[in-house]
Amino acid sequence: MSSVFDCSDEAQLLAGMRNARQAIARGELVVLPTDTVYGIAADAFSPAAVQRLLSAKGRGRDMPPPVLVAGQTVLAALVESIPEPVQRMVDAFWPGGLTIVLPAQPSLTWDLGETKGTVAVRMPDRRLALELLEETGPLAVSSANLTGRDAAISAIDAQDMLGESVAVYLDGGLSEDGIPSTIVDATSLVDPEADSPRVRILREGAVSREQLEGVLGEHLEPAEQPGDVPADSSDGSA
Repeated sequence: MSSVFDCSDEAQLLAGMRNARQAIARGELVVLPTDTVYGIAADAFSPAAVQRLLSAKGRGRDMPPPVLVAGQTVLAALVESIPEPVQRMVDAFWPGGLTIVLPAQPSLTWDLGETKGTVAVRMPDRRLALELLEETGPLAVSSANLTGRDAAISAIDAQDMLGESVAVYLDGGLSEDGIPSTIVDATSLVDPEADSPRVRILREGAVSREQLEGVLGEHLEPAEQPGDVPADSSDGSA
């Protein structure tokens, strides 16, 4: 049976964090508040736990979950390299609502799904999430909703959709704005064969195109014109 903890109550917060850590260690799922929307989390290095996350959301391996980290040093351990424009984005928007897709470190032994050798990484700006990440290490975290439904902005919303598939719900109240993170693809910046290496916006969310332009300048791919193929706006990143 799922456990729900009201994190506005100090005693419940401590018990909830302890139960969440234990659930992650057992390969179970945890719902937690982030600075964007609620996320459903699993041990990023447990293939069985990641598959449990995908099954809970009703999605396939072709939609791998992003990974949340506690800081920049963890990012460096997960990706092949950090190009200078990516470092600029990290300095400007982390912790915060920006998910960055980069080639994954080849030596990592994990299975997030059909990632094509990449990983989407974000550092959230929420104390509870960061404290849990400090204890557990990187977590695969997708938006806490069934695929095709709106992202949950409360623990109750998440529980209504995900039910007993989640072991622990950490209730941190309503999300501040309910806007998911912006997702950018920076893989071309480390591709020696790329003709015009630039950062591409896959989904605009908490960080606007204007904010990214201010940091990246010419390293940001121009906005799509009418008739272009639309960017991927699928749900997934909390």
